[in-house]
Amino acid sequence: MPWSIPVANIAGTMVRIHVTFLLFLVWIGAGQWRAGGQKAAVEGVLFIVLLFACVLAHEFGHVFAAKRYGINTPEVTLWPIGGVASLERIPDNPREELVVAIAGPLVNVVIAAVIILFLGFSLDTAAMAELDNPRIGLMMRLAAANIFLVVFNMIPAFPMDGGRVLRAALAMRMNYADATRVAARIGQGAAFLFAFLGLFWNPMLIIIALFIYLAASAEAQDVSFRGATQGLPVHAGMVSPVETLSTSSTLDDAVDLMLRTSQKEFPVVDGAGMPRGLLTRDGLIVALRQGGPMTPVLDVMTQDLPTILDWQPFDAAVALLNRTRAPALLVLNRDQRLIGLLTPENLGEMMMVRSIRPDWRFRSRRPYVQGGF
Repeated sequence: MPWSIPVANIAGTMVRIHVTFLLFLVWIGAGQWRAGGQKAAVEGVLFIVLLFACVLAHEFGHVFAAKRYGINTPEVTLWPIGGVASLERIPDNPREELVVAIAGPLVNVVIAAVIILFLGFSLDTAAMAELDNPRIGLMMRLAAANIFLVVFNMIPAFPMDGGRVLRAALAMRMNYADATRVAARIGQGAAFLFAFLGLFWNPMLIIIALFIYLAASAEAQDVSFRGATQGLPVHAGMVSPVETLSTSSTLDDAVDLMLRTSQKEFPVVDGAGMPRGLLTRDGLIVALRQGGPMTPVLDVMTQDLPTILDWQPFDAAVALLNRTRAPALLVLNRDQRLIGLLTPENLGEMMMVRSIRPDWRFRSRRPYVQGGF
């Protein structure tokens, strides 16, 4: 995630804080300072920090529930509008998705219950309505905020937790793609409602509405795309033929290849056709600034890139590309020789086709072997 700072690693999940969240804290502190001086500023920032600690606990409710079903979560990122847990995949079983979705809000229920029952607080409507009022006790506001998080997150607006619960419930009665489509449309409708309310009440709702609308649209497209490519092998969507560089190539050779082709990724292969690395166009530009034309590509290429066999399932390749965030997957044949690439760009092109023609079915095609430079 760009502009995010890693702060901790909890049970294999990296916790990141987005820079905008730090700016948000500064903004809160400045506003409270103007309103009530140093004490108010400290209390205001402390409340936000404690609130987002609760948000982080909420996200780890999802993380540990997903881990129960063998699904890892590489990272959790805190934004000013909340937290985002980047699960490797959504559970295929609707009942498992239901458990994962509801685990987050249950954490907030427990936090609120602990504050109310064990610390002896009682809630009233004033505390719920005035979370930013420093005259209301800090812990009372925190308990009220956790209850608000539960209520807000359980709104059936996909992709919020309530929307995922709705999708899981629908998926028990209809196919997964149709359930996602219905839940996404409800989420988009809720986004318009939030945006309308934001015009008259709180502008932050407009930002939340934009996030909900875009995330709901992206999830619907992703599920539709996975349905369209289900059962396809990797070679059905790979870039092929591919121009390659040899292990003896130089930056001069790489520039020539870049200028006479439309490729943005240039695999480096040895004499037997086995991949040794990859030189991207951006990497080539950086290398040109630092080295001369006779610099070997072996010195500047990216190594240890993920590979996949051409006959393996296409959805496995997409999951691997998303998990590793590599510039490309190297597609190999049964002899471990390079025959193609799978890149985020050609995945985007396939999704674009699918968005224009939802009924489009991609077809399998025979791999093409191409000689190198």
